[in-house]
Amino acid sequence: MAVIAIVDYDMGNLHSVCKGLENAGATPIITDSPAEILAADAVLLPGVGSFDPAMQHLRSRDLELPVKDAIASGKPFLGICLGLQILFDGSEEGKEPGLGVIPGMVRRFKSEPGLTIPHMGWNQLELAQPDLPLWGNLPANPWVYFVHSYYVDPIDASVKAATVTHGSQNVTAAIGKNNLMAVQFHPEKSSTAGLKMLDNFVDFLHRKS
Repeated sequence: MAVIAIVDYDMGNLHSVCKGLENAGATPIITDSPAEILAADAVLLPGVGSFDPAMQHLRSRDLELPVKDAIASGKPFLGICLGLQILFDGSEEGKEPGLGVIPGMVRRFKSEPGLTIPHMGWNQLELAQPDLPLWGNLPANPWVYFVHSYYVDPIDASVKAATVTHGSQNVTAAIGKNNLMAVQFHPEKSSTAGLKMLDNFVDFLHRKS
């Protein structure tokens, strides 16, 4: 059974993601061990909270290089929420440098009349990479669950895998590049569509291995 390392750096409740991966037929292990991360068949980088503490926690546990190495190795990699944002160069939320895996910045939603920040609740994805493995057997515009005030702004538009519209702002909601996929929303809170995405990630892992 495929082992998926869930990177533990004290930024979020990992239980529901674990459950979803178990139900999809994988063996998730919650770990902050570089050796276990590099030995796993796939890696999931979760995250809830703020950009600077996330980067500080990663660095204090010497996990920055193992995460980058896991991505560079070509093994399936999935970032969720803050785990998407810290892949970028930096954030308007803080001062710490990000992992710099994807060139670009994390930006705050601009205030506009009637717009609620954070963007919180259910919204529909607009798929920009229809063939991304995560989207297999999903409807064209799946509903997913968001909680965020900041969004990623990649320099290379080709990495955008999905966008979402909040007020008048259409922003990146997911990215995809080779083995690397990452989403701003919470698949584990996104009912049938979200659990199907976790299924699809495990299927992708089995196809790669």
